[in-house]
Amino acid sequence: MYYKNLDSGSVKTVLGHYGIEINCVAADEEIPHSFWGAPEAGRKQNHLYIRGDTPIHSILHEACHYICMPATQRLQTQVDAKGSTMEENATCFLQILLSDYLENYDRSQLMQDMDDWGYSFRLGSANAWFSQDADEVCQWLKKRQIINLENEITWQLGQAHI
Repeated sequence: MYYKNLDSGSVKTVLGHYGIEINCVAADEEIPHSFWGAPEAGRKQNHLYIRGDTPIHSILHEACHYICMPATQRLQTQVDAKGSTMEENATCFLQILLSDYLENYDRSQLMQDMDDWGYSFRLGSANAWFSQDADEVCQWLKKRQIINLENEITWQLGQAHI
């Protein structure tokens, strides 16, 4: 599913909890700061760049990189999030949780979109990984206060792990 198919207010509200600003570019323009290139989302600090044809999974993924990365890294302007494998996995897990807060979208649709795009999980699908193989990722997110003990979103940017 693409940004143009959702209520843009829903996406802006969800990501606004983290201070992430959505910047829409015209359909015929390149997306600034996109790691994969158009139509994938681009991110520079707390600014997310998208078009109407940007997939929802891409929007959430780039936003979740910002949420999960260390505070000092959030200030850098690099296109590549340069996170660890665990941070990449945490980003995937968090985007699944956040998808339930979007109007007319949910984790089931997001995980199908992730599989269709080509995300790769050792159990073969996003759903299998999320439901059966993500305990270590949950601990990582909890230590950074991104989710609570019940695996619910705290609506906070990741805190330094002590």
